[in-house]
Amino acid sequence: MSVLTFDHVSYQYPGERFNIIDGLSFQVQEGSLHCILGVSGCGKSTIFRMINGLLQPRAGTIRVNGMPVGGQKRACGYMPQKDLLFPWRTVGENLALPLEIQGGLGRTVRLAMVDAALCDVGLAGCRDKRPDELSGGMRQRAAFARTMLTGSDLLLLDEPFSALDFLTRISMQEWLLEQWQKTGKTILFITHDVEEALFLSSSVLVVESTPIRALKEIPVPLGYPRSRKDLARTDIIELREALIGMLRKQVEA
Repeated sequence: MSVLTFDHVSYQYPGERFNIIDGLSFQVQEGSLHCILGVSGCGKSTIFRMINGLLQPRAGTIRVNGMPVGGQKRACGYMPQKDLLFPWRTVGENLALPLEIQGGLGRTVRLAMVDAALCDVGLAGCRDKRPDELSGGMRQRAAFARTMLTGSDLLLLDEPFSALDFLTRISMQEWLLEQWQKTGKTILFITHDVEEALFLSSSVLVVESTPIRALKEIPVPLGYPRSRKDLARTDIIELREALIGMLRKQVEA
């Protein structure tokens, strides 16, 4: 079943003379995990901003679960590059924000849902801490838990680990795969890191040029669960070099 459908979607930023997204069509199937791979500034995040309603397409239709996104309050959960945890609120109060916005839930119920979400991401006991008391990886896990509490089955993650140090980043990638396999959510993950895309994706959706007229889908020949040792396989190394070559062509174009 298709969870997300782009049907000839176009977008042009004010003041620009060309569409950055130009007649783009693609589908994402339920329960899948795909990375959108492309160089910085190519328009990847524009795709996400249209899905979550921050930008309105100039043409075409975007559907989530068969319905236009414009008519849905919770079409997707969105996690940007920065965790955006409010420093004046506790971790628990930050996580409760989507529940407060949805309304209809009492404080006791919200607290129980927050505690369960924190437990799921390994942050049990952190509800009353302030964001500045958490490490970078812990803050990203808290931000992911908040995204989960939107209640959407489609999660958009926009380079959420790019600001983390190398060891924390690979630990978070492994953690994300565990969360995805446990929850069965559909995840779209933006990155410009080829190895990150190969480690996470069932198939990589590559931006080959700007304007974005298509996403080239390239299957990753690895099953789940997978480990970082799999990245040393000859076929994966060859695929990595091919993807790097595709990105270089875009930079040089």
